[in-house]
Amino acid sequence: MSRVGKMPIAVPQGVEVAITAEHITIKGANGTLARAVHSLVNVTRNGAELNVAPANDSTEADAMSGTMRALLANMVNGVGKGFEKKLTLVGVGFRAQAAGTKLNLQIGFSHPVVKEMPAGVKVECPTQTEILIKGADRQAVGQVAAEVRAIRPPEPYKGKGIRYADERVALKETKKK
Repeated sequence: MSRVGKMPIAVPQGVEVAITAEHITIKGANGTLARAVHSLVNVTRNGAELNVAPANDSTEADAMSGTMRALLANMVNGVGKGFEKKLTLVGVGFRAQAAGTKLNLQIGFSHPVVKEMPAGVKVECPTQTEILIKGADRQAVGQVAAEVRAIRPPEPYKGKGIRYADERVALKETKKK
């Protein structure tokens, strides 16, 4: 059986869990997340914790129990604490500005780039070269961060571009004659 799937998920105070046959809905301070429960997995609640178990003895059910447990744990953490990704802009004149649900980027193109944030994802710019993407859904936060980074990924010679805060860019040496 999956080692990840065996571990119970602790449900903190202030987080409500509603389980039906097909869906699970989790509500918390940061919003509401819902997910369809896979048919090969049984989800039960015992007091202040959730348990995930395979519905049968197949390998697929075992694998899906671990996957479902990880997804549910991310949902519980997301509505409780939330997730965030930090991006930094590296380059002379590179600036970012958050305006409501839009992120305005001036990153060396002849025009400013405007990125619209999807529902449930917030963007902040503590400084002109930092972007903070926050939300309850871990997948959505990571996807938006990847899309923003893809606008101008770091180039390998000077390192200019948008990168994750903890990312290390290996710089290449220029060609010598």
